[in-house]
Amino acid sequence: HTAQRGRMLYVPRIWPALGGPRVLGTMQILTLVLCSCSGKTAALPWDLPGNSSWEHQGGLVFIHMESSLYSLPCSPIEMEVAHPTYRWVQDRAASRLFSVTKEGHLLFQHFQAGDSGNYSCTISYMKHRVPVSQTFQYSIFAYHVLGGLDTVLLFHSKLCEDEPTKRFLRDLQDKLRQLEIKQHCKLHLTATSCFPSLNSPSDDFVVQVQLEVSLFGPHWDEHCNSQDVETVTDCYRRTVRHNLGQVQLALTRFFKEHKSFHVTGPDIPSSNFTNEFVGFLKTKQCRGGYGQTKQLQRCLDCCIVCPPGTSSPPKTSRCSPCPVGTYSPIYGVAFCTPCKDGMITRVPGASSMTDCVKKERTKQAVSIVHRIPVLILIMLPALLALNFLFILSSCYWFYREYRVSSPRAAKTTGRTTRLEMVTSFFRMPRQGPQAGPDAGPTSDTSDVDASASQGGNEEPTDGAPSPAVTSNLAAVTETAPVLTQ
Repeated sequence: HTAQRGRMLYVPRIWPALGGPRVLGTMQILTLVLCSCSGKTAALPWDLPGNSSWEHQGGLVFIHMESSLYSLPCSPIEMEVAHPTYRWVQDRAASRLFSVTKEGHLLFQHFQAGDSGNYSCTISYMKHRVPVSQTFQYSIFAYHVLGGLDTVLLFHSKLCEDEPTKRFLRDLQDKLRQLEIKQHCKLHLTATSCFPSLNSPSDDFVVQVQLEVSLFGPHWDEHCNSQDVETVTDCYRRTVRHNLGQVQLALTRFFKEHKSFHVTGPDIPSSNFTNEFVGFLKTKQCRGGYGQTKQLQRCLDCCIVCPPGTSSPPKTSRCSPCPVGTYSPIYGVAFCTPCKDGMITRVPGASSMTDCVKKERTKQAVSIVHRIPVLILIMLPALLALNFLFILSSCYWFYREYRVSSPRAAKTTGRTTRLEMVTSFFRMPRQGPQAGPDAGPTSDTSDVDASASQGGNEEPTDGAPSPAVTSNLAAVTETAPVLTQ
């Protein structure tokens, strides 16, 4: 292949790999880049270690869309090596055939937005019988200067049916094909509408046609052959302005010569579409899939291709992340692709179909699932404390209930053991004066019942205790000293 040297807008950017045997390679990379940026041809340092392999991060490369022929060298400097081999690889192309010259230059013809991406070139050769390989990496982006033309066409017709209108648009597009080739532009019919005419609404209709003009047709940059970055950028701007005026004059002349279009066919009625109005609107907007950024310092008003995960509808000025539920896997997407089968993406800016997941596994659901262990750790001490307090309170209330009910239960049974009697005896002083009124009637009643069960009918008089009560108290009084000893 023979090709002119490409017009590369190159922004040097280096990420050196420090440490180990690559320190020397890093210093050599810096030397090469400094010499390259100074405009002088640098000789390759031959003091590379044996079996050397080092990598050069080339940085950003901007190529204008629809460039007639772009030649990207494998190395940013001129290299003179014996019998080298070159290998170009793109990160997003599985099996793509590249056009490479014998000098190792990668050729692009009519560069498109989809050609953008990360490229790497590895040059391999033998030096002093030692294999040496060097890798250069580039991030390539398509861009375009601002400038376009929107045309509005109005045609009168007796019919307002779909089939005749479609046939008319196909004939119009075919006749404009020659004008595209001559003016190095692209003409695209976008939107049409049909509505009744104001003069005679019953039998006259108006067909409105919108025509978009792109100034970047085949060989549009054939006059820009300079290799200087600033010079070629200025040439692009001049070419766009010149072609813009030429296309407008050519379209005006075309519709004056083609005033009426006759449409006929076996399945459609014969009809005429007569041109009544042609209007032009010069635009300075990014085309679909492109947006304005400050990455290209030489052309701050230029439009850069949108990377994967973003999109830019036509006539907008910036690339926006794909909304949740959509993704864009390639460069230069005007509209993001929706996920299928009701799936959704977790976050905006998805760049692959694999980012689509089921709705129940959205970001909110995943965040809640991730927060559950943290919530458990936070609530666990509180739950343990509540359980401990519940157990203590239960024991306390159980103790109180047992303390109040056990003396009464022991006396109502009439079978008080010696130990229970002693226990109740020692508890009597702790109850204090408040226990007397409650305990007195209960004791008297139990004793009277006990005496009644034995056949005694005597009732105490003048507040004197009964004989049964007196005997019981005596028994307790005799027993207590024995246990104390």
